[in-house]
Amino acid sequence: MSTQNVTPQEFSYLKEQLTARMIQILVEEHGYTMEEAIDKIYTSPIYEKLSDANTGLFFQSPRYVLSYIAV
Repeated sequence: MSTQNVTPQEFSYLKEQLTARMIQILVEEHGYTMEEAIDKIYTSPIYEKLSDANTGLFFQSPRYVLSYIAV
């Protein structure tokens, strides 16, 4: 699956937690509605990369990953 030695379940959990935190940041700090924030994350090119365990993005901080999305 990846070079980071995580199980598929661990990867899924980490990706979900990172995504939830990014959505929270967009809502609380950037004034997005929940719907806008969810749409912004899930339709961004970076989410596709985040969904690939081999990129290692799921190990990064939410703010680092958000830096690749124009907010």
